[in-house]
Amino acid sequence: MPVLAPEVNWAQRSSISEPEKNVVFLNIVATDVPTADLKLDLTPTKLSYKSKTAKGQEYALEIDFFEEIDPELSRQHHSGRGTECVLRKKEARQEYWPRLTKEKARLHWLKTDFSKWVDEDEQDVSAAAEPEFDPNMMSQFGGGDDAGGFGGIDFSKLGGAQDLSGLGGMGGMGGMGGMGGMGGPGGASGLDDDSDDEDMPDLESDAKKGDAAAIPSEPTSAEKVKAQIEELD
Repeated sequence: MPVLAPEVNWAQRSSISEPEKNVVFLNIVATDVPTADLKLDLTPTKLSYKSKTAKGQEYALEIDFFEEIDPELSRQHHSGRGTECVLRKKEARQEYWPRLTKEKARLHWLKTDFSKWVDEDEQDVSAAAEPEFDPNMMSQFGGGDDAGGFGGIDFSKLGGAQDLSGLGGMGGMGGMGGMGGMGGPGGASGLDDDSDDEDMPDLESDAKKGDAAAIPSEPTSAEKVKAQIEELD
């Protein structure tokens, strides 16, 4: 199995007054590499990387930096997704490095990390929108907790979270009367003692009472004869 050069994504920041913001971001993408099979050496002028995945794939590369960095103030974090580095530029200046490497060459494995990159003249604008980088949080990249939650976020402190206690009476249908203003003076349902529903007649009982009056009985033969005699008189 041939030794491959891993994909490397990079971005940078510069600051002459805040050295901690004068950095290079490197993300070496080599997944499923055990920590025991990773070797990363950093000097002021070079980064050397070697690793082997659990399946036996080997990676290796060397980067000669455009200018010197400070290894003592640089940091790295290794995970199953790869190795992330924040390298402190030795010389604090406002200008960006024109490239990452000392030699001007096109390297197929080196790419711009557009998720971190901002233009040199837009750093101040971008800094207001981005969270401040905390070097102590390197080991906590990834966001949520292991259970797939939200890492202990208290949503009651977020701007969009509201106290729902003001919606009293919504716990069940029995509490609808507490939702004032949604009906007449009697509440949401408007069903008080004066409701028109109480004045509606019992249709079933009225139909029974009116059956005899609505449908007259057929006259008997005796009644028919009596009626004929009365007509003759």
